[in-house]
Amino acid sequence: MNTKSGMLAAIAVTLASATTALAEKEMVISSWLPPSHIMNDTVWPEFISRIEEATEGRVTGKVEYQLASPPSQADLIEDGGADAAWIFHGYNPGRFVTTKMIEIPGLVGDSAAASAAHWRAHEEVLGAANEHDGVVPVAMMVHAPGMLHLSSEISSLDDVTGLKIRSGGGVMGDVLAGLEMAGVQVSAPNVYETVSNGVADGTFFPGDTIAILRLTEVLPYTYRVPGGFYRGSFSIVMSEEFLEEIGEEDAAAIQAVLGEDFSAFAGAAWDEGNERGLNAQMESGQVVDLEGDAAARFTALVPQIQASVLEEVTAKGVDAEAALTIIRDTMAEYSSK
Repeated sequence: MNTKSGMLAAIAVTLASATTALAEKEMVISSWLPPSHIMNDTVWPEFISRIEEATEGRVTGKVEYQLASPPSQADLIEDGGADAAWIFHGYNPGRFVTTKMIEIPGLVGDSAAASAAHWRAHEEVLGAANEHDGVVPVAMMVHAPGMLHLSSEISSLDDVTGLKIRSGGGVMGDVLAGLEMAGVQVSAPNVYETVSNGVADGTFFPGDTIAILRLTEVLPYTYRVPGGFYRGSFSIVMSEEFLEEIGEEDAAAIQAVLGEDFSAFAGAAWDEGNERGLNAQMESGQVVDLEGDAAARFTALVPQIQASVLEEVTAKGVDAEAALTIIRDTMAEYSSK
């Protein structure tokens, strides 16, 4: 009798486990920087945690690396190779134009405020351009204000003419052109090799990425301008097919815990990573603030970049001025909290 009861209990446990396994849906999350990067040690874990809680454990996620190159992340999702990913918009210049709005220099506020503003502008105005067609944006974010990292020392931005600088696209490219530097188009994971082989003299990056990719070894000089040279624009996207598979209830629950709030969380994480990277750079190299005459060339360039971006975005059939107002108002709102 005891033996039979034990067998029945074991069968019940096995069936319950099987039911749980069948109920849980694991999304494949594509990522493309080292595991120690802020996206992978902070942002994605929080993303998974929120989704698990929102769906009561029915949906979870697992981060996979090197499923596709950084510029191919949107295609990877559309082709069914992953269920979620993060996209740097500058890597796909023909596709993403309106995302340059958040990248323009001169916007006041931290990356949490900028990321929330990025989401709000996308939802209210810029999303009408359908640049994310084929994938579902669930968060928008920016990295910390971009800095210029060089292999040799300069005294002002008058010294950068003709330098070969790695560019990731977007407003970064506009800054390069305005400062008469030569752009070298490579994605982030390939920058170390590009610089160490002499193909580039430097790169634009926030602090965290320069440290994670060990670029302090080859680019010991970091230059900052007030507010940054630019901000890099990203989106976190999910597969339309995956959201359909998990059902309307769970899809709605997931989107409810992401959006603007998660965008702000991700932006704050990027700022945290930036501080970590800057501390590492200060230990092994130099961090120089360019101000006044040393930065005058860039200061004069900012209004030109803004006007150019507004023109590009307007040409996509959306109200660029309205989007800029939303961005500024949202950043001011978050900054006052």
